[in-house]
Amino acid sequence: MLRSWRVKLKLLIATVALAILLSWLYLFVGSLEYGRFLLLPPCLGEQPSRDVEREALASRVRRVEEENQQLRQQLGQAQVEGGDGNLPSGTSAEDGDPARGERSNRTACPKQRMVHKCELLHVAIVCAGHNASRDVVTLVKSILFHRKNPLHFHFITDSVAHQILQTLFQSWMVPSVHVSFYNADDLKPEVSWIPNKHYSGIYGLMKLTLTKALPSNLSKVIVLDTDITFATDIAELWAVFGKFSDKQVIGLVENQSDWYLGNLWKNHKPWPALGRGFNTGVILLLLDRLRRLGWEQMWRLTAERELMSMLSTSLADQDIFNAVIKQDPALVYRLPCFWNVQLSDHTRSEQCYTEVSDLKVIHWNSPKKLRVKNKHVEFFRNLYLTFLEYDGNLLRRELFGCPTLSSSPSDQLQQALEELDEDDPCYDFRRQHLTQHRIHLFFLQYEFLAIPNPTDVTLVAQLSMDRLQMLEAICKHWAGPISLALYMSDAEAQQFLRYAQASEVLSTRRNVAYHIVYKEGQFYPINLLRNVALANTQTPYVFLTDIDFLPMYGLYDYLRSSIQQLELPQRKAALIVPAFETLHYRLTFPKSKAELLSMLDMGSLYTFRYHVWPKGHAPTDYAKWRTATVPYRVAWQPDFEPYVVVRRDCPKYDQRFVGFGWNKVSHIMELDAQEYELLVLPNAFMIHMPHAPSFDISKFRLSAGYRGCLQTLREEFHQDLSRRYGAAALKYLTAERSL
Repeated sequence: MLRSWRVKLKLLIATVALAILLSWLYLFVGSLEYGRFLLLPPCLGEQPSRDVEREALASRVRRVEEENQQLRQQLGQAQVEGGDGNLPSGTSAEDGDPARGERSNRTACPKQRMVHKCELLHVAIVCAGHNASRDVVTLVKSILFHRKNPLHFHFITDSVAHQILQTLFQSWMVPSVHVSFYNADDLKPEVSWIPNKHYSGIYGLMKLTLTKALPSNLSKVIVLDTDITFATDIAELWAVFGKFSDKQVIGLVENQSDWYLGNLWKNHKPWPALGRGFNTGVILLLLDRLRRLGWEQMWRLTAERELMSMLSTSLADQDIFNAVIKQDPALVYRLPCFWNVQLSDHTRSEQCYTEVSDLKVIHWNSPKKLRVKNKHVEFFRNLYLTFLEYDGNLLRRELFGCPTLSSSPSDQLQQALEELDEDDPCYDFRRQHLTQHRIHLFFLQYEFLAIPNPTDVTLVAQLSMDRLQMLEAICKHWAGPISLALYMSDAEAQQFLRYAQASEVLSTRRNVAYHIVYKEGQFYPINLLRNVALANTQTPYVFLTDIDFLPMYGLYDYLRSSIQQLELPQRKAALIVPAFETLHYRLTFPKSKAELLSMLDMGSLYTFRYHVWPKGHAPTDYAKWRTATVPYRVAWQPDFEPYVVVRRDCPKYDQRFVGFGWNKVSHIMELDAQEYELLVLPNAFMIHMPHAPSFDISKFRLSAGYRGCLQTLREEFHQDLSRRYGAAALKYLTAERSL
């Protein structure tokens, strides 16, 4: 009998141990009540690095089950020996059924459908304005960094974001990435009737309209806010669609703040929500099911009913999503909270992870963004900054094994590169000409002109990081609109952003357009930069200058009046602004032509490049300019490269010329070929400020190969000019050969 009870005790201990072990296994790979995950990874396929641990754990469970069965057999033998035919109290016949025992130990997790490597994943994002367009790039970088699938981004945008993002993706040329745009203005009537206190404004309500906005044949989509950062492959999130039940149509993470509990302050009355409510920064939408359920009518009726008492939304679309779910909880699939780690103040986000490998998606959903209070904010900030400053050129990775469009621009570019002769001494120049640079237009806030003045003029220039100090001075000298192309790396672009936002001069200007052209290749693409700045002006006229020049005070007004007086709209002319230079870093800038002539006579100013390149500006005829009171005409001469004011639709700069040499000369030559009059303005001037020599001019001076390639490019330019303008262009070739 004593032996029998010892066996019973062993069986009881083993059963308890098995129950604890199975419970731990269930929590490790399963879900808590309502499918909610806390701290732990999902059931299958979402933590590949832990597969070995799970297999070891399963092996331990099997061993414990075998030991348990052996104990049961011993107990049965003891009972037969003791003549007791009754089972111990608290046990049932099921305990002796091995098949049932095995069934009871199976996890309740549904088998997750794996995502095929070439399956197209759809992502929808609402993006409006300059700042959101900047933020969304970091989100896209984090997705592209981890992705292994083709992607289709669906952007609901205003006109500003549309222009910025369309140019960015066209110039980025990432393989297996498709982009579609939808006009937010067309959707505004759907949500404009809803009062919204949230800082996102009307665009914060746009996600409610996705069943209508997106194509009717699109069955499911991942919806993201622009302040999201991915720390894993988005395909893992896409695979969660396979876990939805027949009734579930929306996948959301529980809200990690106490907002919807209504206890944040006295008389705090949030919109109705299920428990803590859900955050809509990351949403999985089964669009086809939502359409069949009549989603548009569903959310409208709910919003109308709640607005009768709530009067407005506080958290935009999130309030309405939660009110709908409160009414019908079966619609929602509760995503694990690591799919939306919410970093606003006073959240429970720390419960979503125990180590770095647990993190999936970080959501900067506080107005404070990177300044939010969080125990691990430094880690999250560094992760965000990694993608913020990451070189986007490195994300142009092919997805091997997945079909691509044979006529895609990236394939055409690759074919052109393959046709280049690597033995050509000028191979590097030709390759640079074909390089596709990423372009981010209007990097900072810019106020577009509703109706430009017919005589208005924009200053156009280009620069790199080493000329950044010139910006404030130019803005003080020129009150009119400015269009600048900046050649920078991703990290330098962020340094520039911080510099501009901290500058009292630059931060108050809203008529300066900054266009980032991202670095790639070994030469400075000077004429590409000029063309980018030129193409994105709005005014009828442009002043084509360089960043090292300070225009005279009042030049903006003087040019506008000159355009009107010379009746430039009725004639094809280029107005020349005479260029001077100083060798002093500190200069008392002349306030008039008389002061400039006095400084010229005293030797503190010089005509531009008179001592190293007199041919570049000698045709301006500075001697005549000293006494001129009205504009005078000058003839084109070889190597003439003045700074001019022309119509915005003037010829583009020839982009084969990179680095130093002939980049402006070729442009003036084409203006002359198109029969532009060259008129020198008598009361205008600009002064070049000293700076260290650029890297490209140093290469030009030191490398005979560089100079030889430049000569080859000049000859090819002459040939192209002759093909375009016929016999009229022969004078340029004749002049070139006579030098």
